[in-house]
Amino acid sequence: MIHYDLQCEKGHLFDGWFASGEAFERQQARGLVECSVCGSNKVEKQLMAPGIPVKSNRKADAAPMHSGPADPRFAQMMQMMREYKSHVEANSEDVGPRFAEEARKIHYKEAQDRGIRGQASREEALELMEEGIEVHPLPVLPEEGN
Repeated sequence: MIHYDLQCEKGHLFDGWFASGEAFERQQARGLVECSVCGSNKVEKQLMAPGIPVKSNRKADAAPMHSGPADPRFAQMMQMMREYKSHVEANSEDVGPRFAEEARKIHYKEAQDRGIRGQASREEALELMEEGIEVHPLPVLPEEGN
């Protein structure tokens, strides 16, 4: 797979992954590469810094690879997600793996009404929603090693 920073004729920046450089060229020639913002198929590759993989014997705290300019809206969205997550963490109690159990207790007035956060399986979250209990996943941020 190869990653390209792309720009349409209207100046919108976005990125794309392709099986190879030739695959990008074929798709572009057929008009299949479209701007993710406006839908234009007049798209060009942008100058990118090379992605040089880290050697396996290098320290884990080495700087991550960067593939070039990104859409500024992405940085704004990431900042909003960080602020949202910080707000939730500052204003809720971490109940860990007891999340589903504690959410039910609060919903059915068996425990003090308060904001909580913790872990729940997909099945547990769906069951809670079927019972009318609101649940919202917190974003996993890039710096958290995902």
